Amino acid sequence: MSTVAAPMVEPPVAGAPGTGSRRGGRGGSTLWRYLLIRFLLIFPTIFILVSMVFVLMRLTGDPITIALGGKLPPDQLAERIHHAGFDRPIIVQYFEYLGQIFTGNFGTSITDGQPISQILLTHGGATLELAFYALIVAFLIGIPLGQVAAYYRDRWPDAVLRIFAILAYATPVFFAGLLLKLVFAVQLDILPVAGRASTRSEIFFSSMPGRTGIYLIDALRSGDPQIIGDVLSHAVLPGIALGLLTAGIFLRLVRTNVIGTLSRDYVDAARSRGVREIRLVSKHALKPALIPIVTVIGLQIAMLLGGAVLTETTFEWKGLGFELAYYLSKRDFVAVQGIVALLAVIVALTNFIVDIVAALIDPRVRY
Repeated sequence: MSTVAAPMVEPPVAGAPGTGSRRGGRGGSTLWRYLLIRFLLIFPTIFILVSMVFVLMRLTGDPITIALGGKLPPDQLAERIHHAGFDRPIIVQYFEYLGQIFTGNFGTSITDGQPISQILLTHGGATLELAFYALIVAFLIGIPLGQVAAYYRDRWPDAVLRIFAILAYATPVFFAGLLLKLVFAVQLDILPVAGRASTRSEIFFSSMPGRTGIYLIDALRSGDPQIIGDVLSHAVLPGIALGLLTAGIFLRLVRTNVIGTLSRDYVDAARSRGVREIRLVSKHALKPALIPIVTVIGLQIAMLLGGAVLTETTFEWKGLGFELAYYLSKRDFVAVQGIVALLAVIVALTNFIVDIVAALIDPRVRY
């Protein structure tokens, strides 16, 4: 009896046309679905935040009376209220405000008649620059000290660093700023006490064509080492005061995740091959421990923007936080409402960008 041999079938080549990997396809579709959901969540987030700001501002009455009451005769005050539309039903004002927000119109300040969008263009770069300095400080302090705390787990350096992390997170930003000014600007006299730059640099930037409003970029464009050094020296104390707030969080996150990573099988395998413990902490265990840092950066941006109000006021750093404090003192709630709504939009968009980065770095985020 003869037997017929079954024809040999070549195994499909990975990536060949028509053979696509189901896992890869599912992973790709899952990523896009995750990003689409996160993008769509931006709109209800902004809607809720803007609505809360509107309601809280209106609880105290109409903004015109609050800002100008007692400064104008009653007839002129009533005329201004009518002209601004604050004598209409609150629901009408609310939907009109939402319509303005979605067209990019955040209103006009009562105090000086300046459009809120213009305030963003003028002072937004300063707040963005300060947040950048604070993140640099947080990374430079939080990540290395977190590794040290994990390396000396449950020993006295670990205990000291954990106390430092708690103090850094719990200390009010304005108090840390005042201490830094007292020590480094007053007693030691090695750093400027306030401002974003010296008068000479400010005059240079005001006449600089095509300036960005971000002094570090403008200083680098100038190519003048004195201006660059002047800008950086003014940024040291505000950056440290605001950065310590986030550094404490990064320190604890890195410590916890490095300790967890050191118990993994691949780390045990490297340890059995004679790899030194300090190398295990700094190389093998650090990269996986940084993934949670990326996922919380969005939350930290919101915290930095909130802390920027006190930091900018303490150091006379004229950004959005400084302007917000100014309009609060003037009881200009239209400007306050516009700036806060604008910051809410920035935070929502920043969180979406962070979600994208986290999903690309760590596939577990999107599953």
